[in-house]
Amino acid sequence: MTRIPIKIEEQDAEERMDIVLPELLENTSRSSIQKLIEKGNVLVNGVPVTSKKYKLKEGDLVEVRIEDPTPLQAEPENIPLSIIYEDADLLVVNKPKGMVVHPAAGNWTGTLVNGILYHCQGRLSSINGVIRPGIVHRIDKDTSGLLVVAKNDNSHQKLAEQFAAHTITRAYRAIVHNNFTEDEGVIDAPIGRDPKNRLRMAVTERNGKQAITHYKVLERFGRFTYIEATLETGRTHQIRVHMAHINHPLLGDELYGPKKSPVKTNGQVLHAKTLGFLHPSSGEYIEFDSPLPEDFCEILNKLR
Repeated sequence: MTRIPIKIEEQDAEERMDIVLPELLENTSRSSIQKLIEKGNVLVNGVPVTSKKYKLKEGDLVEVRIEDPTPLQAEPENIPLSIIYEDADLLVVNKPKGMVVHPAAGNWTGTLVNGILYHCQGRLSSINGVIRPGIVHRIDKDTSGLLVVAKNDNSHQKLAEQFAAHTITRAYRAIVHNNFTEDEGVIDAPIGRDPKNRLRMAVTERNGKQAITHYKVLERFGRFTYIEATLETGRTHQIRVHMAHINHPLLGDELYGPKKSPVKTNGQVLHAKTLGFLHPSSGEYIEFDSPLPEDFCEILNKLR
């Protein structure tokens, strides 16, 4: 059993326990917290509290007890992959739209990791465990484009350091709603879990981390704009959140934009086009480019 200690600070005092704890525990839903409370697995100052309406006080010491999950392991699957580059340390993969990067609830098979395990015969870094071997960074299921995968722990560590230092080159292409008055700009706004909807991220000061996106207009279509977005940081859903924040949600993004898209897209129109980094062994800068996928090009042609 995993025991997670939490000290309640002033900003979370006098709030319901089942509302505060999901915000403080990453990847934990309100319903799962409520179940833990009902089971007596949430203690406040050493005493189990079974009321989800319990209001926390500043200085309370909360302990959340979570049953250890049944061990899971990603299985190799013979899935066709578009491999742009490969050597003894890493491979760069062009992920198609609709493919999940690693196994998770609802997607235990058919993921990029399942295909990579088969291709590499299990020779991947172990830093991210048996469910996410080799995965240094991710892109969303409905985002296409480039990912680097580490084959050994040394490569993983050196690539992860570059991501942490924001020295990786990552340029995306996207189609967004509305026209811009300017040709380029920078969005510097912190991103964290949306306090009103845990399925979403949001621009928020409360639990946000610094997030910076540079954007440049490539082509204008009146109601829509084709842009390049370059990441200086890499927060979850960063481009999607930032563009929605400035009233330019991505075309087809039902989570952050209109619920019904005026153009059929099967998810947000976003492609990770350029990826560059220092090779973990040679130290040489290498950069890769991925052509726009066919469905992206079809949408552009329709708008033109």
